[in-house]
Amino acid sequence: MAFLEVHDIFKSFGKTEVLKGVDFSLEKGEVLVIIGSSGSGKTTLLRCLNFLEVPDRGSIVLNGETLLDSDSPKYSDKEKREKRLHFGLVFQQFNLFPQYTVLKNISLAPSLREFSGKKLSRADKKTELERINKHSMELLSKVGLAEKADSYPCQLSGGQQQRVAIARALAMSPDILCFDEPTSALDPELTGEVLKVIRGLKNSDRTMIVVTHEMDFARGVADKVIYMADGVIEEYGTPDEVFGAPKSEKTKAFLEKSNQNDSIA
Repeated sequence: MAFLEVHDIFKSFGKTEVLKGVDFSLEKGEVLVIIGSSGSGKTTLLRCLNFLEVPDRGSIVLNGETLLDSDSPKYSDKEKREKRLHFGLVFQQFNLFPQYTVLKNISLAPSLREFSGKKLSRADKKTELERINKHSMELLSKVGLAEKADSYPCQLSGGQQQRVAIARALAMSPDILCFDEPTSALDPELTGEVLKVIRGLKNSDRTMIVVTHEMDFARGVADKVIYMADGVIEEYGTPDEVFGAPKSEKTKAFLEKSNQNDSIA
């Protein structure tokens, strides 16, 4: 059994069918990269995995635990929040809290999780906060921003803000880290620093799903590649298979257009 098994995922918004039966699997420590044109269903798929949207049909099994079964009753908000903890999602637009420092942005969610519903003494609470802050600082160091702990988001570049967002997602220790076009909101000169962090995470054997339009990066970092078109998986394979010898005419056309755009840029 694979670490993640996604089967027959359908999702519609009104009369618009966005996902039309998506199936794939992912082994622990692998990096899955999803490519495709805008409107192909990539972001909706990530949102379904993270329970920001609930699929109309299908199943999601993680490490032997069934997270989603469309035959089950509707999930409560509390159940969705619990299932969401298995996945960390780094958004296109950073979504940092502007009123908090960088360190607070990273430590906030772990603190809320740790203290929710618990009665701790002042000493125990202080000890736990010190542990959370220490771990948050370790994550900041991992993304190369330890010196920015006391800064506010407005004092950071876009690339730095995205690296803080990555550290924040890691702070909840997700089983799978997901990225939704992590460089799309960045100037070209800032893209490299974010991609470098993601490559570093791959080297630490972290399981990841990355939606990206950076084809060279996708080919270099992926263990498996999915090309989505019109709400379905048009092609699925290794980077060499998808980029080097695509079988689908739609995949060939997409890659050819991407290469032309890169040449123009």
